[in-house]
Amino acid sequence: MELQTAQAKVDKWIKEHGVRYFNELTNMAQLTEEVGEVARIVARRYGEQSEKESDKSKDLGEELADVLFVVLCLANQTGVDLQRAFDEKLDLKTKRDHDRHHNNQKLK
Repeated sequence: MELQTAQAKVDKWIKEHGVRYFNELTNMAQLTEEVGEVARIVARRYGEQSEKESDKSKDLGEELADVLFVVLCLANQTGVDLQRAFDEKLDLKTKRDHDRHHNNQKLK
């Protein structure tokens, strides 16, 4: 799915089910909360922390989707064309980082 389509789907959902967007500061706080949930799963499942029994049923994909949803909300309410911004960023990173990463001895 293209990011433009995802942004439109989120906007439609907000209008049909969510009443309105939370303000930008509330969404930023929500984004931080959701990223924290992702970090908790990754740290315990893939890192060195032990995973609590109550955390074993947590779905990383669901938490990543929560992060994406809030990012799409923020893009919509601030007028960001996320598809354009992502495409431009990927192009920049491709030009800037290809040789740098291939020549990084730490990655070999």
